[in-house]
Amino acid sequence: MIFDPKAFLKSLTSRPGVYRMFNAAEEVIYVGKARNLVKRVSSYFVRNLSSPKTRAMVSQIANINITVTHTENEALILENNLIKELRPRYNVLLRDDKSYPYIFLSSDEFPRLAYHRGPKRAKGRYFGPYPSAGAVRKTLNLLQKLFRLRQCEDSFYSHRSRPCLQYQIKRCTAPCVGYTSEKAYGEDVRHAVMFLEGKDSQVIDELVGKMEQASVALEFEQAALFRDQIGSLRRVQEKQYISAEGGDLDIIVSGVKNGVGCVQVFFIRAGHHLGSKTFFPKHTQEAEANEVLSAFLPQYYLGKPVPSEVLVNYLLDDKEWLASVLAEQAGRKVAISHKVRGSRARWLEMAETNLNEALIQELATKSGIQQRYQALQKALGLDDLPQRLECFDISHTMGEATVASCVVFDQDGPRKNDYRRFNIDDITPGDDYAAMHQALTRHYTRLKKSEAMLPDILFIDGGKGQLSQAREVITELQISNIILVGVAKGEGRKAGLETLFLSEQRQPIILPPDSPALHLIQQIRDEAHRFAITGHRQRRDKARRKSPLEGIAGVGAKRRRDLLNQFGGWQAVARAGVNDISKVKGISQALAQRIYDAFHVE
Repeated sequence: MIFDPKAFLKSLTSRPGVYRMFNAAEEVIYVGKARNLVKRVSSYFVRNLSSPKTRAMVSQIANINITVTHTENEALILENNLIKELRPRYNVLLRDDKSYPYIFLSSDEFPRLAYHRGPKRAKGRYFGPYPSAGAVRKTLNLLQKLFRLRQCEDSFYSHRSRPCLQYQIKRCTAPCVGYTSEKAYGEDVRHAVMFLEGKDSQVIDELVGKMEQASVALEFEQAALFRDQIGSLRRVQEKQYISAEGGDLDIIVSGVKNGVGCVQVFFIRAGHHLGSKTFFPKHTQEAEANEVLSAFLPQYYLGKPVPSEVLVNYLLDDKEWLASVLAEQAGRKVAISHKVRGSRARWLEMAETNLNEALIQELATKSGIQQRYQALQKALGLDDLPQRLECFDISHTMGEATVASCVVFDQDGPRKNDYRRFNIDDITPGDDYAAMHQALTRHYTRLKKSEAMLPDILFIDGGKGQLSQAREVITELQISNIILVGVAKGEGRKAGLETLFLSEQRQPIILPPDSPALHLIQQIRDEAHRFAITGHRQRRDKARRKSPLEGIAGVGAKRRRDLLNQFGGWQAVARAGVNDISKVKGISQALAQRIYDAFHVE
């Protein structure tokens, strides 16, 4: 039976609810929510759907099942439950849905600090969640050093007749054998709780007062203990990026690169950065980054503890809707913020940096590469699976310090030991064709002399002109059985619109944006570009033979002298953070950011 959308939509309600789409095999292929069911469902059956994923999904619809809900919030919760239960093939799916670890402080006479994961049945306080077991253990180890609270099991604690090793190495005050009073231990517990709540400065103030009292009373040994505690706490404070007390928030950023979707979650609890966790949701090949983020948030938070604020890197259409559901779940207001300033903006930027690194690593995995190789074989009509790919790119600034790069991929991903750079000389500055000809000649002459492995496919970043240079070099060197492909950027240099020129075909090839073969080509092309531009910048900076500070706008002789005097050399300036640089007299936050960026160019 063929599904008739017009007849179905005629009787469809405008109330909120959830819709499930079925294929001919009666499998659920998509679950969605709607504030207005008829308006949302009818949007799938308009002409010229922009998304290839949506077009493919709609073509498979054999039936649609509707569940009407009382409220919009109920629709969002039901959608989330059905996605987790049914795991439809066209929904973005969160892979990792396990519980998170916490730090548990028991309610005993001498409370115990411990790692906890699972149901919160025991009496006491739970701090977290933490992104990983490693983050919990790191914090527990820090608390042992600072406040010397016991972490041993109750069975071990209740059967001691003498202190254990933790007391000997000054990680516990041995309440098990009465070496500390309940009052003194209680003070350590109170300070530990304040620390976990982000009240570091208050703890330090109290310890400073106690140190002064001990010093006046000539209890110098006790004063020295307080001094060491204060010093340790100050070092911990210095490592924290956010200093606001009591701040609980998550930073969640998403991205899609070459068909792989990624979400990065940064955990901030009580003003302390507890670490991060990376997710690679399923079914993101044709999704936009904001779609991935919008699908991720309800699957991640519904049924879990929610912080008071969530920072995201995209404006979400359903932001207010989701915030109201999370607030209802948490019993307090929950803010989902997009445009932020100050420390929150820096955290957002850091999360996006980590996101990009995670995407690069994931794209390099063997499984992802294998799938793309098979797609490339099919797209280019090859008889055999290609084993080795090479790509060349040229980088220069107005003809200055021209560098060519060659990157190599095989079925295990990038082969960085085989990467090569070529400093290009004796050409007209800015002549990319001559630069490409020289680099290819030098590279393949060396390979032929040494009888080294040649590539199955040679990609050239450029169009017909660059490709003709490659064809000429390969012909001159009498090298055969290499497929030459020019990768020309599309309109507006937008990824996904590339045109492929093959040396043996007159007609260019344009692969669909969701093609795994195109994703592989984009990956190797982008890696060649990165490698070339890095080499160009190194060569340019070396040629100029100037202090790295000299090329920064706004940094004159006086400011350079002040920076060097404050930090003791430009290497120390390079290691400093933006906030540290901005503390130098005459250096604004914006200038400090420019100085930092100059030393941290990818």
